[in-house]
Amino acid sequence: MVVVGAGVVGLAAAWRARRGGLTTLVVERDRAGAGASGVAAGMLAPVTEADFGAETLLALNLAGRERWPAFAAELAERSGHDTGFRESGALIVAADRDDAEELRRLASLQRSLGLDARWLSGRDCRRLEPGLSPRVAGGIEAPGDAHVNPGATVAALRAAFLAAGGELLEGIAVEGVELAQSGSRVAGVRLAGGERIACEALVAACGAWSRSLSGLPAEALPPVRPVKGQVLTLSSPARDVAIASWIVRTPRCYVVPRSEGELVVGATMEERGFDTRVTAEGVFRLLEAARETLPEVDELELVAARAGLRPTTPDNLPVIGAAEDVENLLWATGHGRNGVLLAPLTAEAVAATLRGDPKPAVVTSCSPDRFERRGARPPVAPVA
Repeated sequence: MVVVGAGVVGLAAAWRARRGGLTTLVVERDRAGAGASGVAAGMLAPVTEADFGAETLLALNLAGRERWPAFAAELAERSGHDTGFRESGALIVAADRDDAEELRRLASLQRSLGLDARWLSGRDCRRLEPGLSPRVAGGIEAPGDAHVNPGATVAALRAAFLAAGGELLEGIAVEGVELAQSGSRVAGVRLAGGERIACEALVAACGAWSRSLSGLPAEALPPVRPVKGQVLTLSSPARDVAIASWIVRTPRCYVVPRSEGELVVGATMEERGFDTRVTAEGVFRLLEAARETLPEVDELELVAARAGLRPTTPDNLPVIGAAEDVENLLWATGHGRNGVLLAPLTAEAVAATLRGDPKPAVVTSCSPDRFERRGARPPVAPVA
């Protein structure tokens, strides 16, 4: 089996497949985690991501969050690497009365959906997170939300996959997919430089570049587009003191604490194609949004400013499962802002499909053929 893409989703799927006994090769055009995974904040926050009209995505996100404690523990045991998984909880706070009105509506939605969230006064928010501005008028506490360090998770997945006997090729692009003479199944992939690798199954986990796999029928390519996100990393001069211990969100930004006093501030949402430039406007907007609720941001060192590309679909749901027109092609892409959160669930679904087992019921809405249904297709044969 060949997996295209060594982000957190591709590596998680490859690790699960290899643990299931499949000979597995991962091919990455850059280095492991160099795409969206390398810029992600690592929030595991289905409650604070909940939004009006997005109940299907919420169900997926909740299922992904439920799998993370066991996934992180197993991954740490198999790799010897700490993923940075922390049960931090999250606060969505209101910087002014307009924010408070908006967040009260969101709190009502969360209650109606039975989520673990409650409205707090500004004073109660500051009791939980003393660094919050006196201007904070109130907020929502989501104690079940958590976070992970995506860079550490990629390193752990890479180590666990290789330790399990998987093979990883980095810095080599897949130039095209070769179909069998019938045109109904993948025979192999062609690498930059001309090398051809045969495969029994192909898992496409190439994120924003999903539509660049040449050789596949146009109707087999999912409608995934890149959505740019700029993210900042800040650091405390003390290096071991963070100005926040919870994930802090506002309607305009999020702040995620990391070890050694670091904070991640994100993220812009920009329809800019494949542009990954960091802009002065993006940096300014993020800092301005963060400092209005956490004033001590002004005193932190700006360590890094990066931009990545979220692979996004028209309905904001990922594409997970077998292609309709190519029987041994599986997609694991289109996760948008939730790739890290949904990686364990996606890996479980891909592994089940490869074995010929039913995938988790919550993933059925993510079928690649949902955008243009042309009738039933035969089930995917298990990979021997």
